[in-house]
Amino acid sequence: MVHAAVVRSPHAHARIRSIRTDVPGVIAVLTGKDAVADGLKAIPFRPISPNPHEVPLMGSFPPFPVLTADRVRFVGEAVALVVAETRALARDAAERVEVEYETLEAEEKVCVDVAMGDVATAFAGAAHVVQLKTQLNRVTGVPLEPRVTLAQYENGRFTVHATSAWVQRHRADLAAVLGVPEESVRVVTRDLGGNYGTRNNFYPEYALAAWAAKRVGRPVKCALDRHECFLSDDHSRDLAVQAELALDRDGRFLAFRTANTSDLGAHAISTVPLSKGIGVSTSVYRVPAVAARGRAVLSNTSPTSAYRAAGRPEVMFVIERLIDLAARRHGFDRLEIRRRNLVAPSAMPYRNPFGLVYDSGDYPAVQERAARVADWAGFEKRRAAALARGRYRGIGLSNYVELNTGAPREQAEVTVRPEGRIDLVLGTLSSGQGHETAFAQFLADCFAVDPAQVRLLAGDSDVAKVGGGTHSGRSMRMGAAVMRGAADRAIEAGRKVAAERLEAAVADIEFVAGRFTVKGTDRSVGLFEVGVIAGVYDESTSLPSFAYGCAVCEVEIDPETGVTEVIAHTNVDDCGRAINPLILHGQAQGGMAAGIGQALFERCVYDEAGQLQSATLMDYALPRADQLPMFTTEISEVPSTTHPLGLRGGGEGGTTPALGAVANAIADALSPLGVEHVELPATPERVWRAIRQAK
Repeated sequence: MVHAAVVRSPHAHARIRSIRTDVPGVIAVLTGKDAVADGLKAIPFRPISPNPHEVPLMGSFPPFPVLTADRVRFVGEAVALVVAETRALARDAAERVEVEYETLEAEEKVCVDVAMGDVATAFAGAAHVVQLKTQLNRVTGVPLEPRVTLAQYENGRFTVHATSAWVQRHRADLAAVLGVPEESVRVVTRDLGGNYGTRNNFYPEYALAAWAAKRVGRPVKCALDRHECFLSDDHSRDLAVQAELALDRDGRFLAFRTANTSDLGAHAISTVPLSKGIGVSTSVYRVPAVAARGRAVLSNTSPTSAYRAAGRPEVMFVIERLIDLAARRHGFDRLEIRRRNLVAPSAMPYRNPFGLVYDSGDYPAVQERAARVADWAGFEKRRAAALARGRYRGIGLSNYVELNTGAPREQAEVTVRPEGRIDLVLGTLSSGQGHETAFAQFLADCFAVDPAQVRLLAGDSDVAKVGGGTHSGRSMRMGAAVMRGAADRAIEAGRKVAAERLEAAVADIEFVAGRFTVKGTDRSVGLFEVGVIAGVYDESTSLPSFAYGCAVCEVEIDPETGVTEVIAHTNVDDCGRAINPLILHGQAQGGMAAGIGQALFERCVYDEAGQLQSATLMDYALPRADQLPMFTTEISEVPSTTHPLGLRGGGEGGTTPALGAVANAIADALSPLGVEHVELPATPERVWRAIRQAK
């Protein structure tokens, strides 16, 4: 095995004049011209199949080469690959590769611009109008494990071990870039050290390592360090919003208008955050009239794509801040104004202004429950006690709704083996979601066996050849449906074998408590006694589900330092039928931590020259355990009517409402000073300045 290191651009925008590749002590120095000569293609722009239940946003996107030959478009873009005997030699040599650049001015290009709706009349007749102009901070996922790729080429076939969260899609992408049939590519991922959306997309190093392995005739490993990942991992959020909410004298919503501009970075990876965000931007509220404009721009920064709850936290933040601003300015109670405008259970199924149909839910119930669990009614006593200690205390609430769609196809293959084991092949991949536990639990219930007897096989495109990956709250939602179907087919196959063994008609065989029994008799044969039986179930569906809930956050602010301490954070989430409540609680708590991180600490900062200023963990602030409270999470279970088992997605609930809840709590804490809004992240400096300016 040999090692590869990537030579990366130090410029945000520049033309490559020349690259000197005569570096001693290495096996090869490969450039973009070599890649072109060998027929490597650009990374395909593969948006997930258009879903009729999402707002369509179409655009024109330039190609994304795995190794640029002529021009660099962001700091950290790959311009050459060095292959050497050791990682240290490769990295040292990469620093000695001389690249001559002609720097260019930074540029911005609009590639999507879609407008819909007309609300002029509604706004003209409104008693109250509130506005918000905000920039949602760019963040990145920071998985514990940096990206690593190990590739080999043998007998005309590529095998790539990678930190990939979607082996089926990346097999197709690799084949497209390398110009070979998909059958000539195998992608393998074992334990994935974190994802959060940043490992769902294809990265140049996957193809570069495979290409280099073929060129040098040896396996090639390319392991990035943390700094490289900050430069070249997909970023996310980075949404500029101008929004307005119109209300009548009683606080009922009349109209909503929003203009959302998403920065895609230098190369278009995904417009999902923009489109999904717009589709649910009115959240769980009745809004008779809407107008929206969605724009996507290319800039000389790292590409952006989906990060936990892609696009929804941003728009929930906007609508919830507008509601709080309306309540403050016009004398409405913050809970009551929401109650007055929530979609009622009796209105389900409810078509929102963008045409999305919320299938079921009880939005008022989760708000009331969250407020009760968080002791909203007793807050003023806690505020007074904090003020006596010289602290400003605030409480904030945010409702939310999730649009769960994602890749529409999933397949399960179930094989029951005589040795007492059930093998499950599924196309999703866990990065901490507990698939091994929850899937085994679900399938064990189907067969009435111990979950320990179920073995999950995933993360290998030769084994799990079909699958849609893990994103958009789809793993259990899609997985349960196909697991149930595959189990039923395996049981049906077992009934036929049992009928022959027991000398009975197939129609007389029933499967109960793990045994095939002749109805009305005590004659039976066990599940594992009928030999190998199998079932495969493949399903494609575009039907969405809409997880929803409510978060309440309570903070204290030190007026001398501007430091915000999260005292309590409560979530009530409805994910439909809960298969494994413990895992759902864990997912919610992890999401709450991620949301608090963006609200208070995290931000990818570029200077005017396009240099990333937050490219290490010294500069990119993540929340520590001692900065987070003991979370309170509760589960509501209103079955989804669009899922055969009543499931909704359960992976995004903690993140989606957190920005709004934290921001509303901070604004509430500073409201006695007349402070209405603090931009995110609400760093100590920003909060401190808001306090000083108010005083």
